[in-house]
Amino acid sequence: MSYFHLAYHVDDLDQARAFYGGLLGCEEGRSTDTWVDFNFFGHQISLHLGPVFATANTGKVGDHMVPMPHLGVILQADVWHALAEKLTAADVEFTIAPTTRFKGEPGEQHTMFFHDPAGNPIEIKGFADMAGVFAT
Repeated sequence: MSYFHLAYHVDDLDQARAFYGGLLGCEEGRSTDTWVDFNFFGHQISLHLGPVFATANTGKVGDHMVPMPHLGVILQADVWHALAEKLTAADVEFTIAPTTRFKGEPGEQHTMFFHDPAGNPIEIKGFADMAGVFAT
């Protein structure tokens, strides 16, 4: 088994903890006064205090212009739907509200985009069949 690791900047660790740990339900790992690790749906992210990277909606995917760069994760559809409901109930401001794209095509997927409190864009995808993740 392999795990993905990504380290990036946030501007407030307390806000990051509330968002990633509290709202998204990610388990907190090691930390110091300048960084914190989270189990991001089975993968490791390390959030370090520092200047947040610039993003712009320059990635055309289907009918949407998506924030670039962005990070994300792919979940089973039922887990995705539960998370979408949780985020909607929490009044998260979506860049792209929960939707289905490529409907009826190979790679049909659910997606939603939102930003963490530091402005880092996140995409969460959901697939009914994980074999479709790399479908063309």
